[in-house]
Amino acid sequence: MEDSAAGRQAALRARFETWRPTTLHGVLDDAAVAFGARPFVITPERTWTYAEVVAWSRRLAGGLRRIGVEPGDKVALVIANYPEFVAMKYAISRIGAVAVPLNILNRRDELRYLLEQSNAAVLVTMDRFRGVDYLAMIDEIAPGWETGGGGNALPRLRQVIVFAAEGGGAVRAAAQPFELLDEPGGGGGLDAPVSPTADCDIIYTSGTTGAPKGVQLTHDMLTRTAFGSAYARAFEDGHCIVFSLPLYHVFGYVEGLLATPFVGGAIIPQLRFDAHDTLAAIEQFCATDALLIPAMSLALVDAAREKSYRLASLRCVLASGGRAPERLWQELRDVLAIEEITTGYGMTETTASTTVTCPDDPTERLLTTNGRIRDVGPAGDPACGNRLVDYRTIDPITGSLLRAGEIGELVAKGPGVTRGYYEKPAETAAAFTSDGWLKTGDLGRILPGGYITLLGRTKESYRCGGEQVLPTEVEDLLTTHPDVLQAQVVPVVDERMGEVGVAFVVARPDSDVQPVALQRLVAERLARFKVPKHVFLVSAEEIPTTASGRARKFLLAEIAQRRIAAE
Repeated sequence: MEDSAAGRQAALRARFETWRPTTLHGVLDDAAVAFGARPFVITPERTWTYAEVVAWSRRLAGGLRRIGVEPGDKVALVIANYPEFVAMKYAISRIGAVAVPLNILNRRDELRYLLEQSNAAVLVTMDRFRGVDYLAMIDEIAPGWETGGGGNALPRLRQVIVFAAEGGGAVRAAAQPFELLDEPGGGGGLDAPVSPTADCDIIYTSGTTGAPKGVQLTHDMLTRTAFGSAYARAFEDGHCIVFSLPLYHVFGYVEGLLATPFVGGAIIPQLRFDAHDTLAAIEQFCATDALLIPAMSLALVDAAREKSYRLASLRCVLASGGRAPERLWQELRDVLAIEEITTGYGMTETTASTTVTCPDDPTERLLTTNGRIRDVGPAGDPACGNRLVDYRTIDPITGSLLRAGEIGELVAKGPGVTRGYYEKPAETAAAFTSDGWLKTGDLGRILPGGYITLLGRTKESYRCGGEQVLPTEVEDLLTTHPDVLQAQVVPVVDERMGEVGVAFVVARPDSDVQPVALQRLVAERLARFKVPKHVFLVSAEEIPTTASGRARKFLLAEIAQRRIAAE
């Protein structure tokens, strides 16, 4: 029984029989009492135990207090998946400040906007990472920042702290180094009194359809959702997760970092995705789980075919964040011998995943659904059917409620749903229905048992010659081709048809598949108006994506228009 999903869930219910609202650092401290000597953060260089991360975060909290950070202040982080990110998140929590983790791929103008819009009081940033010079960007944004903070450009930004990434070393003269916060013996003093209902993070949306907005998430939302991840996926004691998904995004942050302390587990955060490095880490550190997007899953399968690894510890994966080719699920079982494959659906506005397939669901569920509305056990809200988020569908035009099984826009409500976007009242009002349901912008249907099937974005469907086209239908068909790894379809304006489809296709290396063959495949299986007028073969790097791997289709549409105009 204990080795079954039901048995593991029963063990979690027994430990957390009555849910007690808590803070991020409260969960960590409780885990350190129970599992202090266990590994929590594992890297090739060293491993940090729960007790060590607690002590480190307390030193950093003391350092933040010394430089004047107060409860409610916004602390922006531009840090990749280093252990320092983990320690800083808990340190910010301890003093009642609000973390603003920022996408490390942002460039100057994006960084300026986010620092200004979030009212960041302190920025903790890497100096350089993978060829990007962050300090040069800050030089252009706020000259003299080393001693004057944001100056006239960002008057609320009081101080910039520099973390020497990629091997360490001295930071720029006059700049305040990360070590300023981490002084030995600097962890004295009590944690600030922090309410679980207080804001913990402002996490900016990935921007699949426009400019990013700061989603407000509380301690209670994050801790309940993280427990729900461990419960719904039936984590075993000591669950160990490897991932390269960025910690500034809710996928890696909530489903990885925040979920593992409930079972005394560990994370193996990687700085970049490399399939062979991931498989080597699983082998070296006996990882039991991996967080993946479809492109990563496919790459792992290919890498495992190229080289043999000892992967007996790898028992499960959460493969989500985008549409997957049908063959993926069977290949994960056949090549990697995965026992429990789950997939799900969520968004920053709902804290993280809100649906997930059950660990013992048949493959058919993976093929036809995006999981069932998540059962979070004792962390659920009785007023929400013992869930954190509930769903229904509405007509995207009229807003009228639809019957179960009918296709419509998914709307969400519950304690796991954000109250809104930071200092954006108009955008917040537009995001909710008159009776308080969040409009997700996703088209889907709700099936018996609470399973949900996504069918695309409300703003991605288009009309070709007056007929409606759901891009996901075409994408799913294109990925059945054995040489196609990824397909993204977007509409562009067409003088004769109103709109036509453009397919961006990522093919397997050394494939000789031709656009005309892919158009013929669609024409043989679907109505003529669904056949993409243009097919562009591209590399995976040419697809602009969010942090969770979802294609930023409004940018793809712009790229399509430019390529067509240049032909």
